[in-house]
Amino acid sequence: MRIIAAIDIISGECVRLIQGDYDKKKVYDRDPIKVAKQLEDHGIKYLHLVDLDGARTKKIVNYSVLETIAESTSLRIDFSGGIRSDDDIKRAFDSGASQVTCGTVAVTDPPLYLEWMRAWGPEKIILSADFRNRNIATVGWAEKSNIDIITFLKRYRAEGVIYTVCTDIEKDGMLKGPSLDIYREVLTITGLKLIASGGITTTDDIDKLKETGCDGAIIGRAIYEGKITLKELSELCLRNE
Repeated sequence: MRIIAAIDIISGECVRLIQGDYDKKKVYDRDPIKVAKQLEDHGIKYLHLVDLDGARTKKIVNYSVLETIAESTSLRIDFSGGIRSDDDIKRAFDSGASQVTCGTVAVTDPPLYLEWMRAWGPEKIILSADFRNRNIATVGWAEKSNIDIITFLKRYRAEGVIYTVCTDIEKDGMLKGPSLDIYREVLTITGLKLIASGGITTTDDIDKLKETGCDGAIIGRAIYEGKITLKELSELCLRNE
């Protein structure tokens, strides 16, 4: 299982939100490049980089941060936030993303999402299926749909989607453990590779996600709050290679 560190960006700074609420922002470091290098030095190979400015303004904003991290490290970066157009997705890949994560377009314009998946390949496009009370949320989690997460994922798996990131918004940033029951349900969808996100707090959470069959686990606030230390992060990476 891949251990994936998260860096969320607002105004070029490394931040975390609580349940996606921009009014509940905490700045952890003013230099995300330094943070990325520090993570790499402790064995992290995968980075989930989120452009929160882009998610809110509906276009990529912090592509220069992506570009600098890609140039300064060997991290494999999946990038998300504000990808709404052909120009956005091209800019993300041109700036150094190995994969991009898209959610809102998959809800608002399914033909465009499928066009991207076929043009760039299903290995490079991760379907974001972020949810609150089982219903898919979009636009940086500001808008809620009436689409059930399992229905949504089954529909896109039938179209050839391979990877999905699923975040339980109610758990995001709360440090109360991941949504194992929902993840078990997601993993009944044959051929779908699940990257779990939201609520991961301890190394025990990571072990449970691995036992459940997740392809990856995204760790954010637990790192910045010291719930999972950099030493433990190194050990996790070694155990999960």
